[in-house]
Formats: sequence, structure tokens, C-alpha cells
Amino acid sequence: MTSTRRQFIALTGALLATACATGPSMTELPPIVFVHGNGDSASIWQTTLWRFESNGWPRSRLHAIELPYPLARDDDGKPQPGRTSTAEHMAFLSAEVDRMLQATGAQKVVLVGNSRGGNAIRNYVQNGGGAAKVSHAILGGVPNHGIWMSIPGLSAGSEFSGSGPFVLALNTPKNASGDEVSGPVRWLTIRSDNNDKYAQPDGQWLGKKGVATGIGYDAPALKGATNVVLPRVDHRETAFSAAAFAAAHRFITGRAPATLEVLPEQRVVLAGKVTGLGLSSTDPASGSFANNLPLAGAQLRIYTIDAGTALRERPTAAYETTVGADGRWGPFEATEGTRYEFVISAPGYATTHIYRSPFPRSSDVVNMRPERVPAADQSAPALVILNRPRGYLDPTRDQMSFDGQSPPPGALPGAGVATSRIKPEGQQRTVVAEFNGERVVGRSWPLAGNEVAVLELTY
Repeated sequence: MTSTRRQFIALTGALLATACATGPSMTELPPIVFVHGNGDSASIWQTTLWRFESNGWPRSRLHAIELPYPLARDDDGKPQPGRTSTAEHMAFLSAEVDRMLQATGAQKVVLVGNSRGGNAIRNYVQNGGGAAKVSHAILGGVPNHGIWMSIPGLSAGSEFSGSGPFVLALNTPKNASGDEVSGPVRWLTIRSDNNDKYAQPDGQWLGKKGVATGIGYDAPALKGATNVVLPRVDHRETAFSAAAFAAAHRFITGRAPATLEVLPEQRVVLAGKVTGLGLSSTDPASGSFANNLPLAGAQLRIYTIDAGTALRERPTAAYETTVGADGRWGPFEATEGTRYEFVISAPGYATTHIYRSPFPRSSDVVNMRPERVPAADQSAPALVILNRPRGYLDPTRDQMSFDGQSPPPGALPGAGVATSRIKPEGQQRTVVAEFNGERVVGRSWPLAGNEVAVLELTY
């Protein structure tokens, strides 16, 4: 860990310790259901789950849902293949909450959502019976007043339109004070001061640079909720950062967490799911879209690798399986502190080599998706992708490099880009990515053999 990160964690903990709040004692840890955002999966919550576990939460009382079709419709009122409406999203969340209540015997759950996940939470509490089943609702980076008001080319029927029927109905005043949230649920919003790509007055991140969105930096805040502002965090860090976890923990329990670190376990058991990419049924050439459907028949191999070179320590895999109809893989007993290479092979996809930091704790949401090589990259000698799922790459804020390039190619100021791509020439070799103290080591693979490498950041 870098000294900067240590200082940040210490400062955050000190500030939280001086705040005042009330809530249940630490012996009354409620079940928590986590709701991912647009195009994401349950795996996005991995570090958040680890932080709750590190503060005493039983693993059985933490559940990250996974919407099969995680992308919103362009127009919420019009069916669209491979996408879900707000009503479908709400129904899925309702069923998952009921399942969690039945499994734990609890009377109520806490709901924690990022981005589009917060739309489903608000809809469920207000319109789906959730008010009787939810004690706390925590919304990180949720576009509670939309992402735009009225921009030509962007659908007014979208659930992200601030002037559309979905958002307007959610924000209808609930009482004489004009509160936008429904009781008796307690509400917390977490937002950035000015660094959330979807709460910007300019439409740059919507492909409409120079066009006013009609939305302010405070668009995620809600009247009647507790509204917290975290300086310089990006859209995803409003839910997945250590500071966001600390705010959520205090809101639920009434006290600061004992630690913001992920505490290691002696026994690390990994499992997860392999999913695929959909193709438009009307225009397959338009490209792939994300879904969370199982990729049955995919092969997964896991190799132990050298920490410095990413070379395999032995030719045989430490774990190997063919994914079944449910897409699940595991359990695989890993070693804390050991680095691994995950290799996914499936018809219609590039053989994808995924490299990550060592796993400090067990997880059953190590979900992975193989890559398809875009036409523009297919003539390259190799393709290596740097991916930060739980945040963005901001050269004005973050210390980072990718294969010696700082900032990584494609990273832009304003915390709006989460990936970087390089095309190494020459022989297969080691590639290193560093981000604010985290170091991921991988290797390039020849694209002529339809092989791609992904270096995935954990934090």
C-alpha cells in the first residue's frame, strides 16, 4: 500500500470517528443486498463485500444480485432485445430481497446500489412493496435527477432522462416538506463533489461535448435523505471506494468501521461465473453488448504465476473445468499472496488471459467474461487491456502506468475512462500495470493465435 493511501485511510477513519450518528449495535448486523449498475455484474461488489466481512459481517448476510440483462432500454417503454425495463429490474430485485429474507430469517434488509442499481432500489421501495422490507437504502452515484434533461438525440423516454416519466415520478414530493424519498426507509446518497461523469453540466461523457445537460453536480442528492459528498471520487468510486464503504457502514451501524482495509484470510476459496457477450439480433455488425448469461461450455484454467514475470510456475493448471449450464465454476482453493492467470476459452471468443492481484479473501463472485477482438485491432501483433472495474483512470488525480506509459493510453482527465489498450510488438513478454500502489503483472499473447490479455485492477 502506498503512503498516500495509508494517509487517506487514516484521515477518513479519524473524520468518521468524530461524527455523530445513531443506529443498530454491531450485534445487530442486518442482511445487505447489493445492486450493481448499468452493464455491470455482481463481481463489481467484491472489495465492498470484503470490507464488510473484515468488519465482522457474516458472509451469509451479504448478497450481490446479478441481473441477467443489466443494460437499460434506450426507451423504457419500448421492448429492446437484451435489455431490461425499470419494471423488470424492480421485479428481479424484489425476488432477490425475498430470497435473502427467507434465507436469513430477518425482517428487513439494507439495500446498497450503484448508478442504475439505485433506480431499481428507489422504484422497489416506492412502487414494489419494498418500504415494508427495507430498513436502509444507500445510493452511490445514482442519477436521481437524471443524467440529462432534454438533449436532441437522447431519448426522453430513457430511465436516465431527468425530464422523463420514470425520474419525475420517483421525485414527486412525498410530503408537505417536499421530500423526494419514501419513508419509513432511511436514505443515504453518496456523490462526488464534481467528478462524477454522469452528474455534469456539460454533455462530454454523453458524446455531446459543449451541450448543456441541465444537470448539476448535485443531481444524485435527494431531499429528505442524508446526502454525503466525497471529494474527487468518480462515478463508480461513489459506491466501491474505501471512503464510500466507510460512509455506508456508519449509516447502517451508527459508528465508524474498525478498518477500511481488506483483512486477509488464512484459507482462500474462489468461485464465480463465466458469462458471455450478446450480439444485436437486428444488427450483429453493430458489436457486442454486456449480459450476465452463463457461457455454458467455456473452459477455464487457472495457473500459478511468478510475481515478477507472470510466467507460469508449472505447465499444468492448478484448476481446470468446463463450465456447465449455470455458468458457475469453483470452488478453487487458492493461496493468499499468490498470483494467478485465469484462461477462458470458448467458441466465438478470443482465448482470454486474465491477470489480477493476489486474492486476500475468499469470494464466490469472481465472475469473468472472455473478450472479442474488435475489427480495428485484429491486425495487431498483440492486444493487452488494462481494466479498472471499480473506478476510472484519471491522470489529474491518480498515479498510474501501463507498460511503462504514464498516463496509460486513452486515459483522460475527468475520471471517465476505465480501460486502456496497448498493442505490444515483438516477442511475448511481461507487461506491468500500476495504479495508486496496486501492481498487476501479466504477459502479452500473439493475436495471430486469437489470444488476448487482460490486466484487471482490484482496487
